[in-house]
Amino acid sequence: MFKRSRYFTIPSSPSLTDMAHYQQLIKIQTTGKSLSKITSKVQSIVAESGINTGLCTIFLRHTSASLLIQENADPDVLKDLSNFFAKLVPEDGKSYIHDAEGPDDMPAHIRTALTKTSEQIPIAYGKLLLGTWQGIYIWEHRHHSHYREIVVHITGD
Repeated sequence: MFKRSRYFTIPSSPSLTDMAHYQQLIKIQTTGKSLSKITSKVQSIVAESGINTGLCTIFLRHTSASLLIQENADPDVLKDLSNFFAKLVPEDGKSYIHDAEGPDDMPAHIRTALTKTSEQIPIAYGKLLLGTWQGIYIWEHRHHSHYREIVVHITGD
């Protein structure tokens, strides 16, 4: 049996509370200010979960790095993004009050505030429904390498 929604048709059974949940924490070591592709790591967790249809939520547990879904084919896109943010949020050492952790810390917080620390990606047939040219990246905004923790939470059936 199906319930009619204003926008789409959803099955009335099983209920949403009967959906399976799978969660894993991964640690990624960044190489300093850069974008690191993590698509395959997230996809392997989705496959491990055994969930065929659902939603994958990824959450970065930090305030000076971001998560990003972006083009994965042309590395110039990532360079242009980095260059744009370098101009938008300068690291001149005199524009910010907060500098307790160094001159790159407050600009890193601002870059994170302008981007995201979480993403949601639909799952079908046990795979992330990313577009052909989309990849998942952790964007390290600090100059030095850090270990970053990402929670991958998968819901579905």
